[in-house]
Amino acid sequence: MPEPAKEVNPAPIEVSADDGDGSILKETWHGFKKNKLALVGFGIVLFFIILAVLSNIIAPEGINEQKSADRLLAPSAEYWMGTDDFGRDIFSRILHGARLSLTVGFFAVAGSVIIGTFFGIIAGYYGRWIDSIISRMFDILLAFPSILLAIAIVAVLGPSLQNALIAIGIINVPTFGRLVRSKVLGLKQEEYIQAAHSVGMKDRRILTFHILPNSLAPIIVQGTLCVATAILEAAALGFLGLGAQAPYPEWGRMLSDSRQYLQQAPWTVFFPGLAIMLTVLGFNLMGDGLRDALDPKMKE
Repeated sequence: MPEPAKEVNPAPIEVSADDGDGSILKETWHGFKKNKLALVGFGIVLFFIILAVLSNIIAPEGINEQKSADRLLAPSAEYWMGTDDFGRDIFSRILHGARLSLTVGFFAVAGSVIIGTFFGIIAGYYGRWIDSIISRMFDILLAFPSILLAIAIVAVLGPSLQNALIAIGIINVPTFGRLVRSKVLGLKQEEYIQAAHSVGMKDRRILTFHILPNSLAPIIVQGTLCVATAILEAAALGFLGLGAQAPYPEWGRMLSDSRQYLQQAPWTVFFPGLAIMLTVLGFNLMGDGLRDALDPKMKE
């Protein structure tokens, strides 16, 4: 009797071995650093990450340290960004706000990536009724304006930073799901995937060692861009009173608390708004640079 075919690992056509010029990581960095705007974005993001990590050390005042005598003071040598209506140091609150905003951005997008990638791979690989059900779920979520859906979710769960993070994660799931699905639909037609099927390789191994690694590039790019979107959405929810609650120094909440002093003390609004703008700009520039570096069509 002939022996049953054993499961083997066919060598895929798209191997990640390097060709003598360095690893894929080095090649990506080489392409990334050619883009000067991408380096500027990377520098901005790195700057805010350092501020967030060292906020407890750098901040000259406590985030809730109130001094009624120093209420609404303009920027000076003592208070670099002035004070708010409670006499709190805006610079210290901006530093701690960076930690909150980046935390929401990173964790919300991480959750979206994990869930969206899982459902996207399943839908694209298996197709048929599974694809139909998952795709219709994505279509339903995408039928609502993202910020309105986030508001509805937070309204049900209750206003808080944690619930805002959950809402932002949910509304970004379809973005990654559809992106990964479209990538998988193309990958499963490749010859090395067909070869894996022909030798009896299990679907789990194909998805883990062939489909997922070759889908990472668009996920990384979209994830970087979505962090910027998540920070904006968190600021919007905070501004509406549905995100971080007082006394947390979340940037959107700081804008909301200071909007009535826009004419009297414009610095109370200017600096939180500037922090949001710079952070979002940094992630967008970095995401564009990663897209160009990871896109084979952009490489010489």
